Amino acid sequence: MSKLLSVEIDEAGLAPPTPEIEQERKVAIFDLLEDNSFALPARDDRTVPTGPFNLLLAIRERRLVFDLTSESGDKAAEFHLSLGPFRQVVKDYFQICESYFDAVKKMPPSQIEAIDMARRGIHNEGARVLQERLEGKAEVDIDTARRLFTLICVLHWG
Repeated sequence: MSKLLSVEIDEAGLAPPTPEIEQERKVAIFDLLEDNSFALPARDDRTVPTGPFNLLLAIRERRLVFDLTSESGDKAAEFHLSLGPFRQVVKDYFQICESYFDAVKKMPPSQIEAIDMARRGIHNEGARVLQERLEGKAEVDIDTARRLFTLICVLHWG
């Protein structure tokens, strides 16, 4: 089975999350574990574990770290991604989310819907960037990429 069984966040070096960020983390992890597709691509020079996997997500030395173990706890893979390509889309995503939360309090439904559509578009862009960055390292479908992008955002924020 090519999927994630568990997801943990390494909080070393991160500021304590606000209650809102902690809730976002929990929801994102729950949604990710409910439905995901995560596989390591075949390699010419070695055998690749087939999963399922446990994922530890961390930020170390300003890099996003995917640390994967097998169901039995054996090391399956570890890869590091530069956070640079995510910076702008994460910033844009936080800004549009703030606009959305403000709009919900005081704007008519048509304006809320327009902002929400923009929010979803930026979220999809973040998922696309993640899929590109994972190319050759891991294969994920768009829904899994979207959920992982949410976790990247809360790691950035938290």
